[in-house]
Amino acid sequence: MSDAASVIYAVVDPATGEQIKTYPTATDEEVTAALEAAESAYLSWGRTSALEDRVAVIKRVAQLHRDRRDELAKIIVREMGKPEEEALGEVDFAAEIYDYYADHAAEFLADEKIDVEEGSAVIVRQPFGVLVGIMPWNFPYYQVARFAGPNILIGNTILLKHAPQCPESAAAIQQMFDEAQAPKGVYNNIYATNEQIADLIADPRVQGVSLTGSERAGAQVAAQAGKYLKKCVLELGGSDPFILLSTDDLKATVGAAVQARLENGGQVCNGGKRFIVAEDLYDDFLTEFTAQLKAAPPAVLSSEAAAERLQKQVDEATAAGATLETSGQRDGAHFPPGVLTGMDPDGDSFHQEFFGPVAMVVKAKDEADAVRLANDTPFGLGSYLYTTDSEQAQRVAAQIDAGMVFVNVVGADAAELPFGGVKRSGFGRELGRFGMEEFVNKKLIRIA
Repeated sequence: MSDAASVIYAVVDPATGEQIKTYPTATDEEVTAALEAAESAYLSWGRTSALEDRVAVIKRVAQLHRDRRDELAKIIVREMGKPEEEALGEVDFAAEIYDYYADHAAEFLADEKIDVEEGSAVIVRQPFGVLVGIMPWNFPYYQVARFAGPNILIGNTILLKHAPQCPESAAAIQQMFDEAQAPKGVYNNIYATNEQIADLIADPRVQGVSLTGSERAGAQVAAQAGKYLKKCVLELGGSDPFILLSTDDLKATVGAAVQARLENGGQVCNGGKRFIVAEDLYDDFLTEFTAQLKAAPPAVLSSEAAAERLQKQVDEATAAGATLETSGQRDGAHFPPGVLTGMDPDGDSFHQEFFGPVAMVVKAKDEADAVRLANDTPFGLGSYLYTTDSEQAQRVAAQIDAGMVFVNVVGADAAELPFGGVKRSGFGRELGRFGMEEFVNKKLIRIA
C-alpha cells in the first residue's frame, strides 16, 4: 500500500505563508477507480470516437480558459506566487495551445502514404492508450495544456498528477474538462502520492508517462518507465546560457537579458541563467545589467523552502569566491534579484541550476570561448544568442548543445514551436507538430 500521508496537497500563499486550503490525498481505491475509468474511456474515445468530436471538446476547454481568465489567474497567484500579469498571460497561452492543436489535429494526424513498387503502404496515426502526466508548479495551466491538449485529440486518455502546491488549479482544470463534455475518464485529476504514481507506471494498462520537473524526479520516473518498458517524455532542468557577442543597442539587449532572468520570478526551466558576455562588452553590460536587476522588486518564489534552497546555493557560491551584488536580503519566500560574478567555471556552483532571480555573469575571451562556456553544463534545454552578425548567429547556434536556440529574442515560445532539450534536460518534445508525435502509434499498413 502507498503512504497517502507522504504528499500533502495544499494551497499555501507564498507571499504570506498562509495555508489557505488542503485537499485530501487520493486513496489507493480512488487511484484504481481513475485508472479503470481512463482505460474504459480509451476503448471508445481512442478507438471509435470521431476526430471532430474530440476537437469540439478541446475547443470548449480553450474557450473556458478565456471565459474564466481572471478567476484562473487569481488561483495561481495564491498557489505559487506568480505575478498577476504573468498569470493572465499563462491562461491566455494555455487557451492558445488547446486551440492550436484543435485547429491542426486533422493535419497532424492525417494518413501518410509511402510509395512502394507494388500494392500500397500507409502510416496511420493512432493513440497509445492511457497516459500518466506529472506536472510542475511553475506553470500550472500551460504545462497541462501542452501535454493534455494533443494527447486527448490523438485519442489517448489522461491520468494527471499535479504538483502538491497546485491542487486548486488542478481542480479547476478538471472542472473545465467536465464542463467541456469530455466523456468520463478521458481526463482524470488525481491527488496521488509518488508511490501511487510508481504503481500506475508499472500497471500494464498505462502505456506512457510524461514528466516536467527536477532531474531527481525525472531519473526516478525514467527508471520506473524503463523497468516496465513504457515510453516516457522528460522535460527537466536547465541552466540556459545567454550569450552576448555584439549589439547595436546595449540598453535594449540588457533589458532582454533582465526579462530572460526575471520571468516568473526566475523560476523558468528555459530562462536565461548564465550570462556569457564578450570581453569588449563585459564591463558596460555588467554595470547596466546589475543596475536593472537591483532596481527590480524582490520576487515571490513558489515557497519559503524554494527560497531557502536558492539562498543555500548563493551562499555556497560566495563561499567559493564569487561576489554577489543585490539590493537586499531574503525575507521568507521574497527573494531580491542579484548578480553573481567571479564564478569559478570549474566549480560546482557554475554547473548548477539557480531557480530564482539570481544571475551568473561571466566574461568570454572570444566566440570560441563563449561557445565553450555555454556548453560547459550538464543541461541542454534552451539558449539565447545576441549578435549583429548574421553569419556568426548561424555558426554559433549550430555549435550550442541545446534543444532550442533563440537568436536576438527572448520570450518567443509559441504553440507551434517544439519545446525540449538534450543531456540532463531530458528527452522528447512538446508543442508544435512534434508534440503530437510522442505518444502516437505510427502504424504501418502494407497491402500487397
